[in-house]
Amino acid sequence: MSDVKRTNKRAQKAKETRRRILAAAMELFVRDGYGATNLQDVADKAGVAVQTIYFVFGNKRALLKELVDVTIAGDDEPVATMDRPWYAAALAADTAQDMLRAYVAGTTSVLERVAPIGRVLEGASASDPEVAALWPHDVDPRYVVQRGAAEALVGKPGARAEMSVEEAADLLYGLLSPELYLLFVRERGWPRERWERWAGETLRAQLCSG
Repeated sequence: MSDVKRTNKRAQKAKETRRRILAAAMELFVRDGYGATNLQDVADKAGVAVQTIYFVFGNKRALLKELVDVTIAGDDEPVATMDRPWYAAALAADTAQDMLRAYVAGTTSVLERVAPIGRVLEGASASDPEVAALWPHDVDPRYVVQRGAAEALVGKPGARAEMSVEEAADLLYGLLSPELYLLFVRERGWPRERWERWAGETLRAQLCSG
């Protein structure tokens, strides 16, 4: 076997191990809570030695941080939301209505993945104050994403003429929030399709003319 093949095989094995650890952490953190789950529990679930988790992630906080980042992205590729194909495609739509249709669909997919981890983060922050420090507080990355969408939306045909970027960003930020998604989908039992339809219709009524 060539050195290149050996290197590729090792890299693939390392990536699969990382994914197994993240999947185990997601299941245990959601089921039992961040504070009640220790790294030995995660190691047992993933079928690896606990030293492997320390080697790959460093500590429990770093494991949580990567789990959240990967959950938001949908994969373990280091690509920011605003550089994702679904985001770029939505913003490239010809009209405001078409953009909202694609944007709400893409955002709903993100919310569907992120919703289970939201309460984990709340519990983690309560049990470990240093968890909150893992994310910057000066700028909310979710608002940055929504403002980028708002900037694209207000210049498209079909957008309300009097709509400012700031107002559009606030509406996107509020109506497409994990909290509101959880309220309707988890608390009220709405299917994803109903949520996506309602969010799209509500945003079109607020952001589009006619």
